[in-house]
Parts: sequence; structure tokens; C-alpha cells
Amino acid sequence: MVASVQGTHIVPDRVAVVGAGMVGLATAWFLQEAGIEVTVLDREGVAAGASWGNAGWLTPGLATPLPEPAVLKYGIGAVLSPSSPVYVPPTASPRLISFLTRFARNSTAGRWKTAMEALVPINRQALNGFDALAKAGVEAETYEAKSFLAAYRTEAERTVLLEEIEHIHAAGQGIEFEAITGDDAREIEPSLSDEIGAAIRLHGQRFINPGEYVNMLADSVRARGGEIVTGVAVKDIVDEIRGVRIVTAAGESLPYDAVVMATGAWLGDLARQVGVRTVVQAGRGYSFSVPIAHVPAGPVYFPAQRIACTPLGDRLRVAGMMEFRKPDAKLDPRRIDAIVEAARPLLRDADLDARTFEWVGPRPCTPDGLPLIGATSSPRVFAAGGHGMWGITLGPITGQLLAETITTGRAPAELAPFDPLR
Repeated sequence: MVASVQGTHIVPDRVAVVGAGMVGLATAWFLQEAGIEVTVLDREGVAAGASWGNAGWLTPGLATPLPEPAVLKYGIGAVLSPSSPVYVPPTASPRLISFLTRFARNSTAGRWKTAMEALVPINRQALNGFDALAKAGVEAETYEAKSFLAAYRTEAERTVLLEEIEHIHAAGQGIEFEAITGDDAREIEPSLSDEIGAAIRLHGQRFINPGEYVNMLADSVRARGGEIVTGVAVKDIVDEIRGVRIVTAAGESLPYDAVVMATGAWLGDLARQVGVRTVVQAGRGYSFSVPIAHVPAGPVYFPAQRIACTPLGDRLRVAGMMEFRKPDAKLDPRRIDAIVEAARPLLRDADLDARTFEWVGPRPCTPDGLPLIGATSSPRVFAAGGHGMWGITLGPITGQLLAETITTGRAPAELAPFDPLR
């Protein structure tokens, strides 16, 4: 069952990837590029988790650690409010309380800077991952953001992101931008209302239709001989001397040479048995699509309200919220209502009452804001997840670098900060 030996490293012949989201499918695709036979297993289906309804931004310049000093400013009263952009249920479980305690400890300027510096090397390569897929024939499109506006009511509100950009630059990551007036912003994007008094225009960014992209990536994996099996819940991963057995909830026992766990917000459930102690918590985001008179030429961001808008065809996807609850909890309509009421005064001629595709998906968040990518306590079991809000942006480059790790036995330097056993 083993394909070859490179030095003392055994190259696996057959690899199972558990999880058919962006990260899992990208890893499968790059493993195929190295000649490895791949099977992708998913409990529901392709892009069924956080990969479908998110904003679809490809913005490595803004890919920053989620724990940040601004989070601490919300206060207990704010995060318990159903309309808060960051929501914690009042009946939080001990596990969630533990996660939030560690998250708060990492929400300091010093720890944010350390985490930001860890992300810079992989952020710099993020768009290269998409380009590699396109060059090799993956037909899914990435769109250049002809405009990418972060819009505010006042110049005072805008200083928060301007200061963050300064810190991003100080950490070694470049991002081109210009501060503009509200009138300038409306000239670029007539979809902005008269409430907007200041903005920041970002350059060099892209976006995708995430559900469409991930499904086309799945098509490419299949076309290259990969198998994608849906409706399979993985209950256990058993590490054996010569390989790995996957045990499903239906009682099947499936043998492979190696396994990649790319199960998003459910990563911690499987990973604990192979030495991964970092808690992966669902930070659920909500979205919906609406008709709008003037579809923007690129993403529109309202940072003060934490609302992200993306043009998808002839409609606008509106996304927001960071809700710390169980990943499979039902959609809470109060979160949708909160996004609607926050967005209503900021958008012009958007019919927010004609919503379609109301959706909630669980982002996999870690207490330090860094993903888990690499080998576990087993040399045959690998983790790929915990990207928080940046699983779409960093998915392809994660897959490329992890495939290199699996095939060579050497982890690229970019992955060193993301050791799953840290």
C-alpha cells in the first residue's frame, strides 16, 4: 500500500481527506498533483460547512488574528446581546468558557503582533495558491476587486482600521490603500448611502463565489481520479503500525496510508486523540442575498458594524456576525435581523426584505487566532483547519504546503507557527 520511500520518509500511496470544504479539497487536489490517490469523506456534502455562504473575500492583506485588543472593548453586556456583532450565549458551556478565557488572554497588542508576524509568510503566498490551481486547469474563477471599499459614517470611526493597517505594515505585511471621503466613495460605489462620510479604498484584492468555487474544485478532484464520498460521518481514526483505519458512525472500517483531518469547526473532536490540545470553537457567521439597484464592482465592508458585502451575479451577499455556539445549532433569525438593521441605513436601494439563501456556517476558531496545519502525534495523521475567518483565503496555500509536508516529510517554514501540537 506504500508508493515509495524518500530517504527515511515513507510516501503514502492512498490518503483520506476528511472534510470537503475549501481546505480539505485543496489539500486533496495538491496531493493528487504529487501522484497520491485521494478519497475525500464528508458528513454532509461538498461546501456544506463554512465554505458555502461566507463573503468569499480573497484578502490576504487583511488576514489578521481574530483575537485582538478591540474585542475586549465590547464588554460582557455587549457580547450577551443578540444584536451584537460578537455574540456569546448566556448559558455558555465550560468548554466555551475555557476557549473564551484563552481567547481573551491572546487579545493583547503584544500577542496580536506575534500572531500577525506568524501569518505574514503564508499570507504572502495565499493568492499564489489560487493561481496554481487556475494554471493547472481548475476552471473556478477568481474575480479582481475593481473596487474594495471599507466604509464608515465618520472619519473618527475610520481611524480604527487605519491604525490596524499600520500595525499590519509593522508586522511586515504590505497592503495598498487610500483614505477617501464619503462623496468619493459614493462616486466609486453608488450603492453606498449618504450616511457614509469616510472610507478606505483597498487595492490588489480579489473575491470569489465560494460555493461555486469549492464545487468546481471538487469537480477537478473527481476528474483527476479522486473519489468524494458524502454522507459519511467519521467517528474514529485508529493509528496502526502500517497505516490508519477510519471508523465511520455506520461501523465501517476503512484502511488508508494517511489521513488529513480538515473538518472545520469539528476538528477538535477527532484531533484530541492524536495529541492536539488546542480547542477549535465554532465562530458562526450568517449571510443572505438581496437584490440591489447598483451591484458593486467589488466587496464593500462596514467595519464598525462588522458587515461584509460581496457582489455575486446580480445580487449582493450580506454577511456578518461572530456567534460562539455549537457548530450545528439552528439558524437564529435574530442574527439575520441584527445584520439587516445594521446594514439598512448604509446601503442605497438594497431590498433587504427580499432576502434569499439565509444561511449560517461555523468558522473554526482557535484561541490564539492561528490555524492548525501539519502532523499530529501520529506521523500518518495530519490536521488542516482552525483558520477562523480566513479558510477561503488561505485554503489553497494550506493545501499546497500540507501536501508538500506529507510527500516529503519536511514541513515548509511557513507552517512552523501552526504546529497542531503547540
